Amino acid sequence: MSKSDREIMEIFEAFDLTRCSWSAAQLAGCDAKTVARYVAMREAGGDPFTPTARPKAIDPFLAKVEELVDRSKGKIRADKVHERLAVMGYGGSDRSTRRAVAQIKQSWRAGRRRVYRPWVTEPGMWLQFDWGEGPKVAGRRTQLFCAWLAQDRHHRARRRGGGAASADGRTGPPLRLQGRDLYPL
Repeated sequence: MSKSDREIMEIFEAFDLTRCSWSAAQLAGCDAKTVARYVAMREAGGDPFTPTARPKAIDPFLAKVEELVDRSKGKIRADKVHERLAVMGYGGSDRSTRRAVAQIKQSWRAGRRRVYRPWVTEPGMWLQFDWGEGPKVAGRRTQLFCAWLAQDRHHRARRRGGGAASADGRTGPPLRLQGRDLYPL
């Protein structure tokens, strides 16, 4: 069981006051060996406020677990990994294996996430369309159809100058795209 930061500071204060692990333990309300451990850690220059990672029974087998997860593309179950590790001499519990497999799968997936890359099209290269049920007009069903040429949002062809509107509502000269006249709406 680890001590909170406040309890550790109380241990240090008691030891600095008494200079004796046994007396400091009585003042701090803990065991003398705990006081000695924290004081030794402080004297060695270590940080007593950060927990130290203890070695686990599965540590020597982590490379094999990573290999199995990678070969199965993150699909292998922890019970199957545990069976294979038991054959190799692993004596830990299945819960420890499940914990390790879950952690390795999580890091495996994090390294293989898709990155969002927006689709930027060339002007006039792709036609997008949609259709659907429209409103009733004079009691008859209508179908709506919409199509548009995708444009690159960074490079747009623009018409320079202006012109008088023609009889059909088009203004100015047409845009030329791949040899065809396009009139903006």
